[in-house]
Amino acid sequence: MKSYKIAVIPGDGTGPEVVREGVKVLDAAAERFGFKLDYTWFDYGGDRYLKTGEVLPDDAVDRLKEHQAIFLGAIGHPDVKPGILEKGILLYLRFALDQYINLRPVVLYPGVDTPLKDKGPEEIDFVVVRENTEGLYAGAGGVLRKGTPDEVAVQESINTRKGVERCIRFAFEYARKRNKKKKVTLCGKTNVLTFAFDLWERTFYEVAKEYPDIETDYAHVDATCMWMVKNPEWFDVIVTDNMFGDIITDLGAMIQGGMGIAAGGNINPEGVSMFEPIGGSAPKYTGKNVINPLAAICAGQMMLESLGEEDAARAIENAVKKVVSEKLESLSAGRMGYSTTEVGDMVAEFTKSL
Repeated sequence: MKSYKIAVIPGDGTGPEVVREGVKVLDAAAERFGFKLDYTWFDYGGDRYLKTGEVLPDDAVDRLKEHQAIFLGAIGHPDVKPGILEKGILLYLRFALDQYINLRPVVLYPGVDTPLKDKGPEEIDFVVVRENTEGLYAGAGGVLRKGTPDEVAVQESINTRKGVERCIRFAFEYARKRNKKKKVTLCGKTNVLTFAFDLWERTFYEVAKEYPDIETDYAHVDATCMWMVKNPEWFDVIVTDNMFGDIITDLGAMIQGGMGIAAGGNINPEGVSMFEPIGGSAPKYTGKNVINPLAAICAGQMMLESLGEEDAARAIENAVKKVVSEKLESLSAGRMGYSTTEVGDMVAEFTKSL
């Protein structure tokens, strides 16, 4: 029987609750499709930091590299200053494991409400491929004369040909694999960010020559935001830099029904990838068994797809579609009509049977 080693980081707040349901569904898929998931649990997060003063142990990256994927619940603790855990765990692992792609499907499932008038599942079905290890998040820059009237703060966007090209190439390959509209849109700002996006644009059209079956398009980031709201059906795969990707994917989460359904992957196609729900730790709901676990369940689905278990991933997606279209009253915490545990139970049962 095929077996996969999975590192599990439940994290903070409601993270352990949604991870519990995600693992429940993953196990149901594994049982049905005849493979095994071998979990190792790690306590990285706010509670550990408050006890030890250590964000990550020295051997964290080496231990995580022993696994084929990472399943993450949430990072963010109300008693820890913002930025410490996010930079010290999330960003650190993305860089250390070279997870150079952030993959965010934006899919509206049947029965889920969207704030977009007259738009439904047929119109909202695209993917954002965000560069994940460069740009403004590379940490280049500094501060001079801090706290004085003459203070200067500089944050530099670092873009390398290697980093840009591998991200763009991933987007074209993904568009081909999706086999839907077979279109890749570069989202940038060539009229103002003339150095960085000259590199992105030139690379984009050079790589595109190798994919004659894929249509290409370009949109400024502000226009991209407008069209995501007005005509989301125009998009298939959007590729963009780190900062713009961070912004437009949260807009994408809203038009697909909210953070309760949004999942993402931090991908290293040649190494260890990490999958997570997007909504954060939601500490005010901790322990109440009311948080929506579907984003975590969908993150598990993405993980199985990346491992090559596409039939199992499809079964989870079909189960989620059935639950949101026929069972839930809302995707919001406390208003689903069911508890966190009950939602996980339903998805697990449908995963086994659909």
